[in-house]
Amino acid sequence: MAYFDQTTETLPREQLAALQLEKLQAMMAELWGKNRFYSNKWKAAGIEPRDIRSLDDLAHLPLTTKSELMEDQAANGPFGTNLTYPIEQYTRLHQTSGTTGVPLKVLDTQDSWDWWAKCWAHVLAGSGVDASDRVFLAFAFGPFIGFWAALEGARKLGAVMIPGGGRDSLQRLELMRETGATVLCCTPTYALRLAEVAREHGFDMGSIKMKSTVHAGEPGANIPATKQRIESSWSAKCFDHAGASEIGAHSFECEHQPGGTHLIESEFIAEVIDPKTGEAVKPGERGELVITNLGRWGFPLIRYRTGDLVEVNLDPCSCGRTFLRFQGGILGRADDMVTVRGVNVFPAGVENIIRKFVEVDEFRITVSKVKHMDEMDIEVELCEGADPAVVHSIAERLDAVLAFRPRVHNVGRNILPRFDMKAKRFHVNRAA
Repeated sequence: MAYFDQTTETLPREQLAALQLEKLQAMMAELWGKNRFYSNKWKAAGIEPRDIRSLDDLAHLPLTTKSELMEDQAANGPFGTNLTYPIEQYTRLHQTSGTTGVPLKVLDTQDSWDWWAKCWAHVLAGSGVDASDRVFLAFAFGPFIGFWAALEGARKLGAVMIPGGGRDSLQRLELMRETGATVLCCTPTYALRLAEVAREHGFDMGSIKMKSTVHAGEPGANIPATKQRIESSWSAKCFDHAGASEIGAHSFECEHQPGGTHLIESEFIAEVIDPKTGEAVKPGERGELVITNLGRWGFPLIRYRTGDLVEVNLDPCSCGRTFLRFQGGILGRADDMVTVRGVNVFPAGVENIIRKFVEVDEFRITVSKVKHMDEMDIEVELCEGADPAVVHSIAERLDAVLAFRPRVHNVGRNILPRFDMKAKRFHVNRAA
């Protein structure tokens, strides 16, 4: 079994909690009076760092939301007040993907960036990566955090990092073959897109000796049908990972793949709350992930509402790690659910059904109002030679699961958009 830091990854849970508390208290003491964003929040709540004497006391601190951070940057541009140190101490700037609005700018000191690298080293080691591997990053490097930290994690493990920017998909496949890449880092969507390109150009996927694919940037690698398709396409084991630009790389799937992702509890504290009431839920119950990062003192997030839905599993894992698991990984987003004809629909659930049909290369879902009635239209792009009649089977399967029948259309080849990074396949266009 490969670990990055076996000592902390296998700590008894009582000792792990003590380590988290020690790091939390040290961080809060450092932020007090230096970080205006959190000093002001805590003063307004009547709390000082010395009031946090146990992990249970963490619940007394106010929650943090992304909208707060965005408003703070708008009012105190360009970087806001969630900076603990003078700007001269910061060495890197990244930003969120901006798929839902103005990107949030995120800065890191050298120490914070080294912490990012350590988190990604956990992610890669969890998927079996070591110094003998050659890690291919199918990513065009820009301000979005993407896989910037993955290359730092590969460096921590001594693996060879192969950059894949500035090339089209076929060129990336050829570079993987030429360099003997053994590990692929990309979004789940792009892993499937590369396989599609290979098929279209007669490229032999077996000529790439890939052993594992590691995914981030969007859901998908935790969706059973998508995971199975990636593994079949690449003849490699598919690993899920979760994180965000503003939070850090916080969880990963281990080689034993128990159906969930381990939280790196030496570097993060997780709480799970009812998204409506804000009250804590019990282990095993679904709720919204609230996370505190412990090593990013330059741009900290304390009790941050991620919007991600998770279920905590505290059962021992056969990999030997004592870190808690999110059963099934990130299960969706609290704001992703759409009610259609009285049925709660999650995009990940629909994708899991569609991906079971191997004839489908790409799809797009649109929910709209037609004559006062909700309609769900699903456009599918089928692979070459597929029988168009499969759309009826897709509709029947969705009808059986959702209890209403979406309208499924075959749109022909090369009609739907392709994505290198985060995919946007689910659209709601209801009239007011």
